[in-house]
Amino acid sequence: MVLPNYKIRTMSRDEAIIAIDWAASEGWNPGLYDVDCFYAADPEGFLVGELNNEPIATISAVKYGETFGFIGFYIVKPEYRGQGYGIQIWNAALERLSGRNIGLDGVVAQQSNYKKAGFELAYRNIRYEGLSGGEPAKNPEIIKLSELPFDVVETYDRPFFPGNRTQFLKSWLNQPESIALGIMQKGRLAGYGMIRPCRSGYKIGPLFADSPELAESLFISLKAGVMPGKPIYLDVPEMNQDAVALAEKHQMKLVFETARMYTGTCPDLPLNRLFGVTSFELG
Repeated sequence: MVLPNYKIRTMSRDEAIIAIDWAASEGWNPGLYDVDCFYAADPEGFLVGELNNEPIATISAVKYGETFGFIGFYIVKPEYRGQGYGIQIWNAALERLSGRNIGLDGVVAQQSNYKKAGFELAYRNIRYEGLSGGEPAKNPEIIKLSELPFDVVETYDRPFFPGNRTQFLKSWLNQPESIALGIMQKGRLAGYGMIRPCRSGYKIGPLFADSPELAESLFISLKAGVMPGKPIYLDVPEMNQDAVALAEKHQMKLVFETARMYTGTCPDLPLNRLFGVTSFELG
């Protein structure tokens, strides 16, 4: 279908803020400093659809390594929905990631549409909301992540993601006003987590650990490290029942869920050690 005066093109870094602002309007609560991290992941990965030079649609189609891609920020301005503009930019994103296994975190209401496009449900991710504050865990093996060489952190992170995300991770772990902690066992990194400021409160993500006990120590210390009494959010894969139990133990409430879907084989991620998803927008 030809849509007159509608053009799809790559966004600049400054224009990528449009997608994040729209995500905030949709209630997705992006981080205050996410744009630089997202753009670092793949500077060509953010698309905008313009009608008569007005931005009316966005999507991200970020490449990781040679074989994986992730779609996010699929938003059409409300007054332009149902007119074919969304499917055009969606198809442009799929074309950009052609030949790769593509992942996304879709809202549940759109699952059937994603299935028609070739995506299969892998599992649900659940967003929990609680409150910051409390005392940090009394564990001398919790350290600032910055005390470790980056390659140590990257090596630990690698099994949790289907593609190479070196540039993204470097930027993500160094966001302003964020806290990134690691936990050691027998001289080696056995888990790490990060908390960052968002439009509302803070999000913890990622949160990876070799055991539920280590994950809880990190979780407690992260939420104690920021301004108390603020909303905090933790996105957990429902298949990790220890992660669900951690959220519920700390009186967090389920507020949102997504469908993690892939076009290819579901990556063999260590979900039993994945207690907090990094980002619904970029995986």
